Amino acid sequence: MTATTVPPTTTDAAPSGRAAPAIPTARLVRIELRKMFDTRAGFWMLISIGALSLLATGAVIVFAPDSSVTYARFTSAIGLPMSVILPMIAILAVTSEWSQRSGLTTFTLVPSRGRVIGAKAMATALVGVGSMLVAFAVGAVGNLAGSAIAGVDTVWDVSLSAAPQIVLGNLVGMAIGFTLGVVLRASAPAIVGYFVVSLVLPGVLELLALVREWFSDLQPWIDWNDTQVALFEGTTNTGEEWAMLASTTAIWIVVPLAIGLTTLRRSEIK
Repeated sequence: MTATTVPPTTTDAAPSGRAAPAIPTARLVRIELRKMFDTRAGFWMLISIGALSLLATGAVIVFAPDSSVTYARFTSAIGLPMSVILPMIAILAVTSEWSQRSGLTTFTLVPSRGRVIGAKAMATALVGVGSMLVAFAVGAVGNLAGSAIAGVDTVWDVSLSAAPQIVLGNLVGMAIGFTLGVVLRASAPAIVGYFVVSLVLPGVLELLALVREWFSDLQPWIDWNDTQVALFEGTTNTGEEWAMLASTTAIWIVVPLAIGLTTLRRSEIK
């Protein structure tokens, strides 16, 4: 008599092998927004935006002559510190992955580095637009309060056409900071680089335009600070002026950002 061995039957289905769905872009942007202000530096950057807006408003009310209590005066006073703080936020949004050594986790969860950088760019733009809306609102309140205290008529001298240009000017500054963050991927060098290109470089280009006549016509096409100031003043109106803005944007943002993204995708994340 022989025993018959019956092979065991399995009812478990084989794994399908389907890849997990990609994380939606909206969720990536929300995560990047939270990461921008989770750190101590990011948190105090956010606090400083509100604090400096209030201090600038108070300074205009206290020190400005009655004839200068206008909406443009308040927005200019508030916009000055923001033009420095917002690019720093953009730089830290990128370099935090390397300075805090969180890049390995981030790019493991989301292997597409381009999607991560794109989400950081969108989060940065949202912070910039939101901050400017806060600045306009605080400036409006300050203008009403300042004119009432000074006993003068309330002057609204920022046109609807100039407001978007002011916002765009701040976004250009943030884009410069963001680009430096992508290219250098280290907070300190990127911050120093921003102050060099925003404070030192314009003076060098201005001096070169003074000593070389042929360069005076070329300067507006390569000096991004010159086109940014025109945006802040709301004077970018003609086609040539918009072409100058496109030229400086291509030179200082588009080309370096493309190079930085190329090297970032090929670099080793530690």
